[in-house]
Amino acid sequence: MDRPNIVLIMADQLAPQFTGTYGHPVVKTPHMDALAARGTRFDAAYCNAPLCAPSRFSFMSGQLVTRIAAYDNASEFPAAIPTFAHYLRMMGYRTCLSGKMHFVGPDQLHGFEERLTTDVYPSDHAWTPDWELPDERIDKWYHNMDSVREAGMAATTFQIEYDEETSFFARRKIFDYAMSNTMPFAMVISFIHPHDPYVARPEWWNLYDPDQIDMPSTGPADDPHTKRLMVGIEADKVAVTDDEVRNARHGYYANTSYVDSKLGEIVQALTEAELIDNTVIIVTADHGDMLGERGLWYKMNFFEHSARVPLIFAGPGVKQGTVGEPVSLVDLLPTMVEIGAAGGQAPAPGMPVDGRSIWPLTQGAAEGDGEVLGEYCAEIASHPIFMIRRGRFKYIHCDVDPPQLYDLETDPMERTNLAGDPAHAERAAAFATEVAERWDGVAIRKDVLATQKQRRAVHAAMETGMFTSWDYQPVRDASQEFVRNHIAWTEAAERMRFPPFARETK
Repeated sequence: MDRPNIVLIMADQLAPQFTGTYGHPVVKTPHMDALAARGTRFDAAYCNAPLCAPSRFSFMSGQLVTRIAAYDNASEFPAAIPTFAHYLRMMGYRTCLSGKMHFVGPDQLHGFEERLTTDVYPSDHAWTPDWELPDERIDKWYHNMDSVREAGMAATTFQIEYDEETSFFARRKIFDYAMSNTMPFAMVISFIHPHDPYVARPEWWNLYDPDQIDMPSTGPADDPHTKRLMVGIEADKVAVTDDEVRNARHGYYANTSYVDSKLGEIVQALTEAELIDNTVIIVTADHGDMLGERGLWYKMNFFEHSARVPLIFAGPGVKQGTVGEPVSLVDLLPTMVEIGAAGGQAPAPGMPVDGRSIWPLTQGAAEGDGEVLGEYCAEIASHPIFMIRRGRFKYIHCDVDPPQLYDLETDPMERTNLAGDPAHAERAAAFATEVAERWDGVAIRKDVLATQKQRRAVHAAMETGMFTSWDYQPVRDASQEFVRNHIAWTEAAERMRFPPFARETK
């Protein structure tokens, strides 16, 4: 079997519940629908840390965040941690990143040979939270309700500019691989939409009738964790009207259709470059968005709309169907290594990984109960939060909150906490014991506090005197682009044409 190319397309803050592919009656995602129709759709896929950078570091490394200290959006991702890009590169793949990955630290490649764009967020320690002052807002970068109140249309935003650039350079690179016959390759193409702010261009906004935008199906909950999150995003004191809620959801739906169109552009480029038949396409996201459910917005929790992600595989060897077994983003590293090995020898792991290959599930392997572990150690918290999803049940633990246990089969919106239900006492006790055995919450909190202090000191120093940025500067040599003096224009025209012109042979 030839080793297939791998193209992974990641959206930012895309909850599967708000896509047509996963059954939403309003949201239009035709390109995702088409991939799911010819591939495998995972219906219980989760991130392992519901925040951008920790989720992405975990996804890249196949490690839970506490194993690599990837606690928050300003935690450094150490260069010594192997990623799937490193392993695929060792296996002979060309590796390339276009778009966002929120790497923090001086290493801005992490196994990718090429990076086509800069990142969209700071690469330093500026966004370090302070668990010693958990009730103090850091207004410069904390979420608030402005994204909900200011949703609407615009001709352009920094997010639109970024995703247009991400798509353009990714499509150009796909054709470059085809023209140079560079195989196999592994590309990650990572967009920032539909992440808030919920502002869309008119053609995507006007795709939806405002009267058809559904409202949240659940009201605010009264558990301490939900209340703390509401305070953190100022939802406790900044009231939003029904029209503002509907507007925000409207903008999110519009931007979901926008990022779906970008998915379509990538699939079209692979098709026109004659690569589609030997390319495994993976579609996912770093986390979801509550979008008003439970009175919450954005992410930073393990409720379903925040923690679940879309996950779709399509391409050679992938069977058509759905998988209900719980899986997570840490499973993608061993999965891509298995795809890349194509039955041959994979490189020995440089570190133990917390995931397992789910490639057999795309081949029709029997499903099991599955298990997903989650960890959250970032802003709007003061202690680590742990999650276990196994089979139909989800358990959430935090040392300063009452435990939460949900039966997702009978209660998908997580309105009934079974942790105190005598009928589930044995199950809740077993989960509590498992959490205590898996995690040392006191030690983890101590390490979180220590790294926060370290990073704040480093950042304070970096802002003093001459500033040296870690932000990635894309490498681009204009002297080698288009038509230049070292090459005849006819030769350049021939080299950059695909498919090549078919000359008659005598």
